[in-house]
Amino acid sequence: MIGGKRIAVVLPAYNAAKTLRATYEDIPKDVVDEFILVDDHSIDTTAELARSLNIETHIHNTNQGYGANQKTCYRTVLEKNIDIIVMLHPDYQYTPRLLRSMCSLLADGIYEIVIGSRILGSGALRGGMPLYKYISNRVLTLLENLLLGAKLSEYHTGYRAYCRSVLEKLPFNSFSNDFIFDNQFLIAAIERDIPIGEISCPTRYFKEGSSINFTRSLKYGWLCLWYAWLAGWKLLPRRVARFLRLK
Repeated sequence: MIGGKRIAVVLPAYNAAKTLRATYEDIPKDVVDEFILVDDHSIDTTAELARSLNIETHIHNTNQGYGANQKTCYRTVLEKNIDIIVMLHPDYQYTPRLLRSMCSLLADGIYEIVIGSRILGSGALRGGMPLYKYISNRVLTLLENLLLGAKLSEYHTGYRAYCRSVLEKLPFNSFSNDFIFDNQFLIAAIERDIPIGEISCPTRYFKEGSSINFTRSLKYGWLCLWYAWLAGWKLLPRRVARFLRLK
């Protein structure tokens, strides 16, 4: 707990047996009340390892996709007495030791969403992020901020913390089952004026870390811009009204 708030860490996993233990061991156990892992029909020993670590483990009978994995995570955690939910990729690219700081910002009522940003500071390239991924991230984020009238440093991190109320307000079950889920989630939060905070998060890139291929990355980028474009038109009257009030 932090500030009397019960905290759960959800781990959407697929073939994470090589990195799960390291991720789990770095999580500050003194503040986490429950761990939930959803295994999206891995072909390695992810589920067996999770159970050996005493993590509550759920397994999809078929591979359903990254977004579908998170949906199961969130539906599961909403059945429990949990106030703050941390979504952490178990690929050990993001440092779990920031969890306490992220949750404190939520427990103190400062934000309703906090994301661990690879772009704030200068840790992304130092941590081994490929230059083409860094440039793609920056360009996509710039365009999305312009379309949405937001000021996030990135939309694509796999390290996020939410107040329970966020999961209760957002129609996450209607979002994509694929990688675009994360982007849809943040866009829906921006549409609803949910306060979003960011914290600089060092990252590490290595062979065992998860990644998506070039074709899927290209599709992901176009979908990010498409959903931001659609939301941007809906948000335009509100942005104009705010601009006129400031004048």
